[in-house]
This record gives sequence, C-alpha cells and structure tokens, in this order.
Amino acid sequence: MFSNLRDDLKTAGRYLGDTLRLMVGLPDYDTYVAHMRDTHPDRPVMTYDEFFRERQNARYGSGAGKCC
Repeated sequence: MFSNLRDDLKTAGRYLGDTLRLMVGLPDYDTYVAHMRDTHPDRPVMTYDEFFRERQNARYGSGAGKCC
C-alpha cells in the first residue's frame, strides 16, 4: 500500500516539475537530445551548458532561434 502511494507521489512530483518548467520556459535538455538524435543525427549534440546558454539567448533576444 505505501509503496504504491510513494510511487504515485513520485510520479505526481515529476509531472508537477515538468509543468512548472514549461510554465516558466525552462528548456528540456533530454527532449532536445532525443530530437537531435532522431532528426539531425549528422549534427553534434550540445552539452547541457551550451544548450542552456543557447536557449537563454534565443528566449531573451540574443540571436539564435529554433533549428526546425
């Protein structure tokens, strides 16, 4: 009983975290990596720091936009 409740709370926490990140516009690195591997396998994948910097620049007007 308690392990099911713990699993449910863990899952709810994950969904809540994802929702909050989307609400404030934080990029999802894992989604980016999957996209790059599926759609652009010939291109190098940025490190998390490079990705975060690029997304911040794109969001706040420093140039780069989306690849697709």
